[in-house]
Amino acid sequence: MRRPWVMAIALGAMLATTAACGSSDDNDAADGASPAAAAEKFVIYSARDKAVTDFVVEQFTAKNPEYKGKVEVLNMGAQEVLERVRAEKANPQASVWWGGTQQGLASGAAEDLLTSWQPSFATKMDARYKDAQGRWFGEILLPEVIMYNNKALTPEQAPKDWDELLDPKWKDKIIIRDVAASGTMRSIYSSMIQRLTPDGSNPQPGYDWLRKLDANTVEYAANPADLYLKMSREQGVVSAWNLQDVLLQADKKMPFGYVMPTSGAPVLVDGVAAVKGGNDAAAKKFLEFIFDDSLRATLAKDYFQIPAVEISEKPEWLGQLNLKPMEVDWDVIGKNETAWITHWNAEIKDKG
Repeated sequence: MRRPWVMAIALGAMLATTAACGSSDDNDAADGASPAAAAEKFVIYSARDKAVTDFVVEQFTAKNPEYKGKVEVLNMGAQEVLERVRAEKANPQASVWWGGTQQGLASGAAEDLLTSWQPSFATKMDARYKDAQGRWFGEILLPEVIMYNNKALTPEQAPKDWDELLDPKWKDKIIIRDVAASGTMRSIYSSMIQRLTPDGSNPQPGYDWLRKLDANTVEYAANPADLYLKMSREQGVVSAWNLQDVLLQADKKMPFGYVMPTSGAPVLVDGVAAVKGGNDAAAKKFLEFIFDDSLRATLAKDYFQIPAVEISEKPEWLGQLNLKPMEVDWDVIGKNETAWITHWNAEIKDKG
């Protein structure tokens, strides 16, 4: 007859063996079958409004609970995203670039910063709105418009076109988001230059135009929040900005209206990409998610986005939008934007 202590040792050995082998669930996790075990934290650099990023990440983690608490979003200007991804090329910290200009994303692709792949949503997208090698994809279209404080100005009093911003009556009444760090402002300013030099060979007329605008500009706001605060306080009553953010702020009861310029609005392709060297699996899962048709419809309805892909249900505001696109050659801008904005920053800003 075995003694009790011998039986206890035998039982302990059996339990240890069971723990080492693991249950079938543990084996599934080790094999990568458990999403919770497989999901790793990932970082998103985004130029989107924080309300948008918070909402989308909440929806993403609700559908993919294995990523709950594992998604970190850093909100910054589109140009800042490019510069940060570029600086981190040897040791990427982000996995997703969410919100960037067509020209900025193209630069990132040319510098081998972005992953090349072919997601399911790419087949539904116009070739004009995506990289031919699958390194970036347009998410939304951003018309650039004239923004004004609708408590200080009536729609009749607000400027109707870009050239009206140069009228001396607007001196010290225009406030502009700091241009160099902002994809939106770089696009607007580059469009103003390119319309006066279609092939980009002679930017001087555009520089002269921007110098006159600078003379009427009372201040350059450090970031979008600073722009909205100062506009609401009437430290400036007119600006140039993208339509989506104007509508988002107006929906939050900020005193903002907009004018669709009579000569046309530059329409920017604003896109997304997976950062090369990041958490590739998470990046692709997230990017596939944000092109889900129902999510795109919600973002169009509640966040005033114009999707770069067709959606099954368009909101009323989008159906009634009287959009007049300006003729803009984004390829010319892509080749010249850095030089143009560098010149503006050094030779025109605060010197008009």
